[in-house]
Amino acid sequence: MALTGRAGLLAALAAIVVLLAPEPGLVVVAAALVLAVLVTADLLLAGRVRGLRFQRDGERRVRLGQSAAIGLVVDNPGPRRVRGVLRDAWQPSAGAAPRRARLDVPSRERRRLVTTLTPTRRGDREAVAVTVRSVGPLGLAARQRTFHVPWTVRVLPPFLSRRHLPARLARLRELDGRHPALVRGQGTEFDSLREYVVGDDVRSIDWRASARRSDVVVRTWRPERDRRVLIVLDTGRTSAGRVGVAPVGGDGPSGWPRLDWSMDAALLLAALAARAGDRVDFLAYDRTVRAQVSGASRTELLSSLVDAMAPIEAELVEADAAGMVAAVLSRARRRCLVVLLTDLNATAMEEGLLPVLPSLSSRHMVLVASVADPRVAGMAAGRGTAEAVYDAAAAERLRGERREITAVLRRHGVEVVDALPEDVAPALADAYLALKAAGRL
Repeated sequence: MALTGRAGLLAALAAIVVLLAPEPGLVVVAAALVLAVLVTADLLLAGRVRGLRFQRDGERRVRLGQSAAIGLVVDNPGPRRVRGVLRDAWQPSAGAAPRRARLDVPSRERRRLVTTLTPTRRGDREAVAVTVRSVGPLGLAARQRTFHVPWTVRVLPPFLSRRHLPARLARLRELDGRHPALVRGQGTEFDSLREYVVGDDVRSIDWRASARRSDVVVRTWRPERDRRVLIVLDTGRTSAGRVGVAPVGGDGPSGWPRLDWSMDAALLLAALAARAGDRVDFLAYDRTVRAQVSGASRTELLSSLVDAMAPIEAELVEADAAGMVAAVLSRARRRCLVVLLTDLNATAMEEGLLPVLPSLSSRHMVLVASVADPRVAGMAAGRGTAEAVYDAAAAERLRGERREITAVLRRHGVEVVDALPEDVAPALADAYLALKAAGRL
């Protein structure tokens, strides 16, 4: 049982009457008795909440930055009308609205309420509880009960970099020789023969075909298809740092974690590689495998990736580089492109990846992509005060360490992409296309 604000107001009025009465003793007893009778009667007339039944419906998945509507059907099998307030509680990051709703369900009828979720974080967002308060006709007392009505909504990565996909697909069509501009594709797979035009590489002339046709013809090439691309996402502590500005969602002004920017870049690369005819696999790792996608078809690849990425969170542990390399080698027996999305942190690289890198780069083509912090560039340009100068010196030292690590990786034959948060996805896609154009993939 719960007393309402109206009961409290009535008690306050009774107290005032008692204070003003010439014989307060009798008035106190009478007022208390009347109030108790009214509250008891109101409680008995209030609809019972114990027998209420609930059923949910609505969306199970939503992209970060979008909204999902979740329905809650309240069934009242009891003999009395249930009238009051319902609170459908969710995790705070689910962004549920409204927090409370008026409820009026006649006897043996049902009503449907809708809660709109606008999540601010990726992952699984769960309903916590449904609390119903049924108020009596006088509004003095209420019956209250909390129910567990489970429902989970998976908040998927928003894949904002998909806006860069059309331009990269157009470039891919040029490499394949299918673009109307008739740009000759480069690669290692023979595509077709055509007449020689000024500017063509003379090494592409097919002399036998030219002799048969009495004209000079050249071979055109296209990038090889059905290659394998293994995207490895580092989910260790360095991926937890927030950089840039969160484009959608976000529960603070400090931007997205590096992990989310890396996911966005991985999705663009996967979409592009699948359209290029390559097979794409995915692995998330820190000290153990957090998620993996293997053998997904071209039509199912993106949905499988976003579903696997959604619940991944950065782990505040140092990534096990040796274990990561071992996991890659066990999954990639034949030569493929290994794309490692990690941070170019000098200490973590020197103690982790660099000692085990030769065993990986000797068997596979390796591309390391990293998200740079735009605040470092801003600090490096700071002047005017002693504090700004010290910040600039620290920023320049950090940038120098990243350049040194990049040079070391390239000496090991590793391609490196180090770009700002908004630029890392298109830069990674361009690096993949460059490898295709050069026939290295």
